[in-house]
Amino acid sequence: MSNSFVAAAALLLAPALGAPAPQVTVPASFGPDSQVSASIQPSTSGYMLAYVENGYASATDHGPYTGTPTTTGAADAPTTLGASIPAGPPNPTATYYNAEGVPLNPMPAPYTPAGGLGTNGSLPRYMVNSDFDFESIALGLYQEWIELDLFHDGLARFSDADFEAAGLGPEARSLIEFMADQESGHSTLLTNMLGERAPKECVYNYPYTTVREWVDFMQRLTRFGESGVWGFINHLDSREVGQLLAQSIATEARQQQIFRQMSGLTPMDVWFENGWPQSWSWTMLAPYISYCPENQTRLAWQNFPTLHILNNANINRYSPNDTAQDGSETVGPRIADPSVSNLTSGSCENLNVTGYGCGPAIARNKSEPLSFPGKKVLFQWEAPGQAVGPNNSYVTATTAGAPKFVGWSQQLNLTYSPLTVTGNNTGYTYQPEGYVYGGDGIINGTMAVMLTDLDLFVTPFNTSMLNPHIVALGLYQAG
Repeated sequence: MSNSFVAAAALLLAPALGAPAPQVTVPASFGPDSQVSASIQPSTSGYMLAYVENGYASATDHGPYTGTPTTTGAADAPTTLGASIPAGPPNPTATYYNAEGVPLNPMPAPYTPAGGLGTNGSLPRYMVNSDFDFESIALGLYQEWIELDLFHDGLARFSDADFEAAGLGPEARSLIEFMADQESGHSTLLTNMLGERAPKECVYNYPYTTVREWVDFMQRLTRFGESGVWGFINHLDSREVGQLLAQSIATEARQQQIFRQMSGLTPMDVWFENGWPQSWSWTMLAPYISYCPENQTRLAWQNFPTLHILNNANINRYSPNDTAQDGSETVGPRIADPSVSNLTSGSCENLNVTGYGCGPAIARNKSEPLSFPGKKVLFQWEAPGQAVGPNNSYVTATTAGAPKFVGWSQQLNLTYSPLTVTGNNTGYTYQPEGYVYGGDGIINGTMAVMLTDLDLFVTPFNTSMLNPHIVALGLYQAG
């Protein structure tokens, strides 16, 4: 057993540092009219908060996994029925159309139009109700756990002077601490909806070395955390679980906006947020998990090979077009690694010039955008078969053929541009132009891009149909 596991086990027997002393008597109910009972519950965390720096608590251990995995591959079922899910016709029951603008069917009760799901008076059951539900919410819990650790880590890792130099004062740090507290509630909620095999908190390996890189990483991580839920929430069998999940992911959306503001990016750059299949968000998340407790619940989702965007715009440059073309302005090779912040020239961090500065602000406009239609975007992609994720126990895989297209997933669209292959797993495309409605450009913000072997037509409700055709997946900083 590693020292970190021994330390974690010991910490489970002691209250977290800085925690208030436990009550001698725990109330059985809350207030004279409450019917909510209470009891002391054991911690569901695999690794407890263990040290305090600058008044903030963080985990004792972060860093890469160095052992040998005892299990490899995604969680599997007793049998798999097919290589992919075939496309089908429209739902034969989806025929309702109201040309009158008034209720057409008898109301089951006053002021209650006919229809809806879970509206028949049955008692709600807030538990996952299928394998799809379990695997989706388990993925969501993996996401909540890393956010809980990540938000704490930067607060404890960096000094007050570091934060002040990055333009983030004590009130901004207090807000981030509150967002970490939100993740404590979110992880508790998802754990309760999963039951006894809910995944536990793990140990993580982060890519940042500065405050700005930490905040940039958080705006990227919360993007795939949010989009990953929008992609599956309306496919859940349990409508009750979906209801509570929506109420938690709404705060995630606010977190992503705030981290964009702290990064000096415009807080809102699209008219519609994008939804992703679970395997996309798991591909983004897994590389940052080092190892997990013994007997950790594993996930069934796919890990795609990484698509490196060699000239992904550096958000810390006042002229993003000056970003190096060789990938050297990303801090590392992992899929959601932030932009390098310690630039020797061209930094916008402390530049107080409208349209060019990028210090924390309520809103920022870029005189020179991070990307634009027609931009030549350079790619390099990994071969499948790479060990990733907890304990290096997951393996990247693809069922696609040779890459021919670049898919751009943003807002309500999945748009393709042709890929020009220039060498061994290298190529380029030109950023396409298009609009959702009016002047709302289809490509903006922090978004998913992918190489595919087919320009398959998909829509927001069936994007996962594209998964068998994805060669590699990346995260593009369009705006």
